[in-house]
Amino acid sequence: MDDHADQIRKPRADAVRNRERVLEAAKVVFNAGGPEASLEAVAKRAGVGIGTLYRHFPTREDLYEAVYRREVGQLSEFAERLRSAKDPVDALRRWLSSTVEFIATKKGMSAALALTFQSSSELAAFSMDRLTKAIGSLLDRALAAGEMRADISPEDLLRALIGMCYMHDQPGWQASVLRMLDVFVDGLRVQAGSQAKSRAAKPAKRSAKRKR
Repeated sequence: MDDHADQIRKPRADAVRNRERVLEAAKVVFNAGGPEASLEAVAKRAGVGIGTLYRHFPTREDLYEAVYRREVGQLSEFAERLRSAKDPVDALRRWLSSTVEFIATKKGMSAALALTFQSSSELAAFSMDRLTKAIGSLLDRALAAGEMRADISPEDLLRALIGMCYMHDQPGWQASVLRMLDVFVDGLRVQAGSQAKSRAAKPAKRSAKRKR
């Protein structure tokens, strides 16, 4: 009887696979955005019928929230893996780059997510808590190594990244943001700042010699 109850409680393996396929397909479709970002497009990309999609996610908002939570969870797990990376600044840069893709997906479902956030303060708290802890753990390593400025906070980094992403709405905006992100991170490096000062000081010394 217990075995029968376990079988009822546990979702079938193919149902779990279908759910994951739908979520992965939804991420790609919503990331692209535009008129193609429909539930029918998600089902087609996942290789399932629209009925299967609705069995897992009865409403559009259910699917959007599930994709969002999955992305936040994956970013948190990625931060954990990056904590063992040799170069703490490169680890932070890689995490921020992955977050650009997450924000692109979020932009593709912004209208529905806005409604979901209004009705679920728990979702907003969940995402901010997980993302802030993830970026904070990587920033702490870079600070401990003396590689980054000490006057930057996890919240500062998140706000700056989100600002970069939402300033751009043209096709190819992600590539542009990634270039800006490289410049931004390099500007926060203690070593980069020290080298810049050193380079600026050398020409001044040479010109002083010429005057003498």
